[in-house]
Amino acid sequence: MNTIQVSPLPIKDLSIFLAYLEDHLSDNGQGITPLFQPLSKRDAKLSDTMRHSFASGLSRPTDQLGWRRVWVARTKTGTIVGHIDLRAHREKHTLHRALLGMGVDRDHRRLGIGRLLMNTAFTWAREETKLAFIDLQVLSTNRAAITLYQKSGFSLIGEIQDMFRIDGQSYSYTYMDKAL
Repeated sequence: MNTIQVSPLPIKDLSIFLAYLEDHLSDNGQGITPLFQPLSKRDAKLSDTMRHSFASGLSRPTDQLGWRRVWVARTKTGTIVGHIDLRAHREKHTLHRALLGMGVDRDHRRLGIGRLLMNTAFTWAREETKLAFIDLQVLSTNRAAITLYQKSGFSLIGEIQDMFRIDGQSYSYTYMDKAL
């Protein structure tokens, strides 16, 4: 694990990160990988809306709606092998909470990178912001992710049954949060 370094994503590396994220999304529901995004397997690509959200959110202060912060895990050669992002909820009066998103490259899963990324984001949130909670949503079939989140201190808030119907299948959505 000491060969993996986690650092904030510099804006100058945004295009490299977006290429990594596009590749990461291509794994969604492929082979033995469960759906980790509520997207059809054939539509699992980075939307223009998502690209814009990352680009515009990185420069916004955390006391404004639309803010986003990203950390990346890199190998010694600089290759991005994982990411975590915290971002503002869309609704007003929620700036004391953030939404978490994360992923790890297919060849680097189950090596502790997810926990390393979360610890980095949690430390930043406690030390640099006025956040009180971190929230997340995860497809209920993604048991590995739910287990990791629970081990990292997230609590189950609830589940919406049959939230999505993707490629002819029903998927429920699990909601979790972590007090800081």
